[in-house]
Amino acid sequence: MHETELYLGEPPHVANAGVGVHGIASRTDVFRLPELWQLHLYQYEAELIVGGTPHVVRPGRVSLVPPGTTVRFRYQGRSEHLYAHLRIPTTGPSRTVPVVQNAGPELPALTGLLLAAIAAVPRAPEHTRAEIWTALWRIAHLTPDTERPGPGPHPAVSAAIAYIEGQLAAPLTVPAVAQAAGVSHNHLTRLFKAATGDTVVGYIRRRRLDRARHLLRASTLSIPAVAASVGIPDLQAFNKACRRELGASPRALRGETTTTGT
Repeated sequence: MHETELYLGEPPHVANAGVGVHGIASRTDVFRLPELWQLHLYQYEAELIVGGTPHVVRPGRVSLVPPGTTVRFRYQGRSEHLYAHLRIPTTGPSRTVPVVQNAGPELPALTGLLLAAIAAVPRAPEHTRAEIWTALWRIAHLTPDTERPGPGPHPAVSAAIAYIEGQLAAPLTVPAVAQAAGVSHNHLTRLFKAATGDTVVGYIRRRRLDRARHLLRASTLSIPAVAASVGIPDLQAFNKACRRELGASPRALRGETTTTGT
């Protein structure tokens, strides 16, 4: 299956959303969701077979699989993605979309929308529906690689974003990101600012804190584990970063009803 018909007339019903971690107990998953769409935003490399059709999964790609379709994943190791399982009403305008697409310059926006949707699941399901609906509209209007006019955003920027998204838990430096993107430090700095309006360091900081906020609100990971998972293992530095960037301490962000030591 290469394409599917996506309807956009009403917000979807979100049955579940979260961060999926696979490839640990088994390198292969085979399953289907009889009544639910599967929306995945990937942060790893793998092979995905949808209804018998193989697709290549890479960081920054997004897939949308219709209900009742058998999928087979072949992982290379620990593999983490953002996901939502949906019921999409067949009303209103529709658009034929590829089952797997490259998010391209939309990657930061789609990542932010899905993280916001996941964070809102326990407390504000209507907020979750709104974020996912917006994400679906963006996915429906992604420009295929073969139709993008000119080079679009420089490939080095897309490569840098994909590298950063896959390495947020590890130490990150601009020279290392530039090396992964295949350009010089100074060249990447100029390209990144022109494409995103942000510096590389600013983007890394924002994405780390976005993920930290999500994990604090939507998971039972301990605060030290959350800090380590976003590349800020020093708890004092993590506390200061949360207060400065998110306006509250990690404990306050987690909320009074969640135990921080699990």
